[in-house]
Amino acid sequence: MTKPFRLTMAQLNPTVGDLQGNADQARAAWAEAKAAGADLVALPEMFLVGYQTQDLIAKPAFVADAMDHLAALARDCADGPALSIGGPLFEKGRLYNAYFTLRGGAIVATAKKHFLPNFNVFDEVRLFKSADIAGPYALADGPRIGHPICEDAWYPDVCEAMVESGAEILVVPNGSPYFRDKFAIRMNKMVARVIENDVPLVYLNMMGGQDDQMFDGGSFVLNRGGRLAVQLPLLETAIAHVDFALTENGWEALDGPKASLPDSMEQDYRVMVEALRDYMRKTGFKKVLLGLSGGIDSAIVAAIAVDALGPANVRCVMLPSEYTSQASLDDAAAAATALGCTYDTISIAGTRAAVTDALSPLFVGLAPDLTEENIQSRIRGLLLMAQSNKFGEMLLTTGNKSEVAVGYATIYGDMAGGYNPIKDMYKTRVFDAARWRNANHRDWMKGPAGEVIPVAIIDKPPSAELRPDQKDEDSLPPYEILDGILTMLVDQDASVADCIAAGYDRETVKRVEHLIYISEYKRFQAAPGPRLSDRAFWLDRRYPIVNRWRDES
Repeated sequence: MTKPFRLTMAQLNPTVGDLQGNADQARAAWAEAKAAGADLVALPEMFLVGYQTQDLIAKPAFVADAMDHLAALARDCADGPALSIGGPLFEKGRLYNAYFTLRGGAIVATAKKHFLPNFNVFDEVRLFKSADIAGPYALADGPRIGHPICEDAWYPDVCEAMVESGAEILVVPNGSPYFRDKFAIRMNKMVARVIENDVPLVYLNMMGGQDDQMFDGGSFVLNRGGRLAVQLPLLETAIAHVDFALTENGWEALDGPKASLPDSMEQDYRVMVEALRDYMRKTGFKKVLLGLSGGIDSAIVAAIAVDALGPANVRCVMLPSEYTSQASLDDAAAAATALGCTYDTISIAGTRAAVTDALSPLFVGLAPDLTEENIQSRIRGLLLMAQSNKFGEMLLTTGNKSEVAVGYATIYGDMAGGYNPIKDMYKTRVFDAARWRNANHRDWMKGPAGEVIPVAIIDKPPSAELRPDQKDEDSLPPYEILDGILTMLVDQDASVADCIAAGYDRETVKRVEHLIYISEYKRFQAAPGPRLSDRAFWLDRRYPIVNRWRDES
């Protein structure tokens, strides 16, 4: 009887450019697999160099360094299970996204990516060459294995060719970043490949944050008919040993652990937490600060920061002016107290008076307007950045997607900062996320349980408090309307006519469309933040700053 085949799935978190650290993670996974009697340990796509590397991968010295680390990894992992790992391959003047299988000190099999994604956040056509489809390989008495690399498994061609060439198990290494409700799409695609080819499939995804993208894990194993055999958790690193037995119908995975998957709100919130945590760790920052205004956006950013880093590593600063209400002062203090983080207060009154006095000879006879409001915001940005420089704390900015979309934020003011955890979350969903966090606590949160965002903050009308009795709705449509229009214009690329047909007022739609277009220059200079949707600003949606076209439908 053929002995079982044991595959170790290593759903781990690489860092772009940390070749030694990534290789050491592979060594540790290999050692664990060896101790567990595994035949093969598999790591995700491009794991050796991290993903996405963008143009770093086009640097010849970087690729050469990666190949040296690959050779060392092969030597160090010679006596034990085979090791499969993703990395670059420069061959005959062409650069490939490759997947190497190492055994006995050498590379024994190489698969090269055939389908190169060139949409949303991906531009692999710019960086890599498409390769011919690789055939499967066998390890001793084990199954013949095919490696469709990520995108290769989203279409029938590569999997079909590999199975026709003799592949008995498909092991798919992935660097698939999160967007809301993506897991079901992945699962449906992989079930289709299994049913088409009548072989088991291992979907192995990367975990971890990289700039604006969060690779969310969620690896799984499917048997024939699309039956789930193993499910690894979302948004956690994990190592799992999966046994395959040879049956009269071919190889089959034995049932293993099946992690439960959280709902989309919990996934969104955790992505914001884990992405910030990883961004801090991978860039070397330890502490953050933010301006805590008493409003919903800064309150939820403070909660995310505390959950990611712990209360001791978060400092909140209130910067009041004469327009700051007592309610906002009370609410900000209550939020900081509930979270257990440091809370400081610095009045901007003196600085504002000095700036007003300096400008008065030029502004004489001119009525106060948006200029004076923006001065307040920019003073706050100046004072926060000064503290960031002095104390080595990274400044978090707090603008939600609704504000980012229509430019309801001051460049060099409240847009100042190194990272924005809620950049891809519309205002209405920010309120939902705040309510969710107050009602839920998880082991991965470093903040306290309970009401960490005071209900008073959630219930009061949003206001920038830059002039007397100011409300956001003085300048913008109600957020329920604004977010509905933005979802159509931004996320769905809908026309003005589509929005009107959906029941929105034409004048309001046209105004929102105009604000989106004229705010592009602000987004061009905005801090990065975690991608939650499949239409996030930056790589998902790339528009010109200079743009005179408007939709007249």
